[in-house]
Amino acid sequence: MTRAKAKPAKQADISPSEMLGDSGDVGLDGGPQQLPLALEMRPALGRDDFMVADCNSEAVAWIDQWPKWPVPALCLYGPSGCGKSHLAEVWRARSGALRVLAHDLTGVDPDELLGDAQGLLIEDADQVGGDGLDETVCFHLYNMLKERGGHLLLTASQPPSRWKINLPDLKSRLGAALVCEISPPDDDLIVGLLLKLFADRQIQANPQIISYVLPRMERSFASLTALVAAIDRRALAEKRAVTLPLVRSVMEDLQKVS
Repeated sequence: MTRAKAKPAKQADISPSEMLGDSGDVGLDGGPQQLPLALEMRPALGRDDFMVADCNSEAVAWIDQWPKWPVPALCLYGPSGCGKSHLAEVWRARSGALRVLAHDLTGVDPDELLGDAQGLLIEDADQVGGDGLDETVCFHLYNMLKERGGHLLLTASQPPSRWKINLPDLKSRLGAALVCEISPPDDDLIVGLLLKLFADRQIQANPQIISYVLPRMERSFASLTALVAAIDRRALAEKRAVTLPLVRSVMEDLQKVS
């Protein structure tokens, strides 16, 4: 397993105060607020939409440095919703790589799957055993990409060293891969992610909402996503704008069932 330290060429300097602006200029429910529309939610997954902070800067650096990776494979790992798939999509858009879920590799013909592609993204790669990663197929895909000068990107919740891999050759290949952890978010990143998640759902959240949510929520990417989704559902169901009283009510209800 290769742990290479690198810094992204450009790292966003995010602070809660900059994200929230001058909260004194906005009343409790003041400022323009947009009623959420019953439209399909499509997250913004471009490189400029990704919030860079200490917890993910190394991973961002390696994505930005592609194709100048020193080895054929990179594994991004971290908790659910931490941004692995977002970064992976950024890389896939740049590289033209194919995408496949690990459990869909079972029994697949590597030649037929890869074709003449120079890159492959395997998501949830640590789901080994049972319906998880087909180790033989993954081994052949790795070798094919290496031979043609291509690259393999894997996402997982754990580093390859903790995967239950039985095939020695595959274990050896993954042991030489670049490995980057994306850690749980700090306050600065949480603010940025909250603003992005609300914006993805066409919701304008005023500074008081962000300030209220920040000290009262679980510090995880998954909980951020679930909270914003619950707020959006409530606003749509009640045909209301997203205000502080609505957010407070949603959070109280979520605490009752947790």
